[in-house]
Amino acid sequence: MPNFGLIGVAGFIAPRHLKAIYETKNNLIAATDPNDSVGILDSYFPEALYFKEIERFDRHLEKLRRKGEEERVHFISICTPNYLHDAHIRLALRLHCDVICEKPIVINPWNLDALRELEEEYKRKVYTILQLRVHPSILKFKEKIEKENFKGKYKIILTYITPRGPWYHISWKGDEEKSGGLAMNIGVHFFDLLLWLFGKEEKIEVHYRDKNKISGFLELEKARVSYFLSIERKDMPVEYLEKGKRSFRSMKIEGEEVEFSEGFADLHTVLYEKILKGEGFGIEDARPSIEMVYKIRKAEIRKNLENLHPWLK
Repeated sequence: MPNFGLIGVAGFIAPRHLKAIYETKNNLIAATDPNDSVGILDSYFPEALYFKEIERFDRHLEKLRRKGEEERVHFISICTPNYLHDAHIRLALRLHCDVICEKPIVINPWNLDALRELEEEYKRKVYTILQLRVHPSILKFKEKIEKENFKGKYKIILTYITPRGPWYHISWKGDEEKSGGLAMNIGVHFFDLLLWLFGKEEKIEVHYRDKNKISGFLELEKARVSYFLSIERKDMPVEYLEKGKRSFRSMKIEGEEVEFSEGFADLHTVLYEKILKGEGFGIEDARPSIEMVYKIRKAEIRKNLENLHPWLK
């Protein structure tokens, strides 16, 4: 039974990782976060050690490593702000641990090559969370399109609205240098999914971009995609707001809706199970979406009416 450490235990996404470690019947030895609001530990691992300073966490795990296989930490889960992922992955590899890093694994594609070198140097593996690839509805759809053997390019309309309050822009998430911007912070899962389903990117257009939304067009090997991502509440469909729903996810393929709004938050355990079998998604799996989102971030705004997302019109 592997031992785990966790960096960023006070963060928003950490409870999903704690739950996954618990449900896969593993043990959390130690956790760290500069914010000490970490009472969530009592719900899963009340005996886990907590370190407010990452330097003390690092020192403790190094001591355990020298005590032998039974006591050392085997995996470190990383739930920190996006811009710290690269540094924290490096720390974990230096401790001779395998890594499970929340998305995006990094925000700049050139960091991927350096991490690959460190993987080889330390003989360890870096995994990332690409949960849409294990969503039951998506897996059924993937099987369907593989059977269809469609010769043309699918027409796809992707819409994702996930409202955020004023805190978003005050936090690190609102700083593009730290989050990678909206396309990276809230969109990378969907861009990874599209590349996984429909092949490599051939063309990129960005039609609109501000601090709250981004919209554009992608041409992939087997699809033409118009996308619209927003964190503005006013973009939510009224019927969703009336039902008290907190987000809207829609992917229409040739006019047919692919439903995956439910169960999105419950897939970390599935991914942990795959990782523990050595079947998780690694650096090379994440590379195409990281590289494409970086291009989207840097692309000039174009006004191409032909490929506009319907909501942008």
